[in-house]
Amino acid sequence: MEKTLHVINQMLSEGLFARYAIGGGIAALFYLEPIATFDLDIFIILPDESAPVVSLSPLYEWLKGKGYGLQKEQVIIEGIPVQFIPVYNELVKEGVLHAVERIYGSIKTFVLRPEYLIAIMLQASRPKDIERLLRFFEEAEVSDEKLDSVLSKHNLKETYNNFRKKYYGK
Repeated sequence: MEKTLHVINQMLSEGLFARYAIGGGIAALFYLEPIATFDLDIFIILPDESAPVVSLSPLYEWLKGKGYGLQKEQVIIEGIPVQFIPVYNELVKEGVLHAVERIYGSIKTFVLRPEYLIAIMLQASRPKDIERLLRFFEEAEVSDEKLDSVLSKHNLKETYNNFRKKYYGK
């Protein structure tokens, strides 16, 4: 994955996006024991986010020019399926802006903080998100104060309380 992250950092330095953060299952690996996941989700803030239509064509053209091929909605970069996901709401955008710098092998990268991952999982509430949420609350170091702030700001307190009640009786 180091080679993949090197390519993503090169894309960032060349201005194909303004900022990025790893999300999804790979991001969870920075906070939890290993889990099964097959792709690298990269949330991105595009350079001109005021444009009325979001186009990933410049990214795909750049990657194609480097010899990387598409497979459905993913690009295979150095053997790793990568999905570039433009920030799609204020929660995800804020998560990318507040991502933490991590080192993977010898490569610097950016990863969503656990509090934002939790909020995004609560917002999506897919079965795999619920499964990961349960693991997060058992294994990850989460700032209760930061989580409360993120949930309050993005109107997810009730969703969180319902989750706690359903799975923890609290």
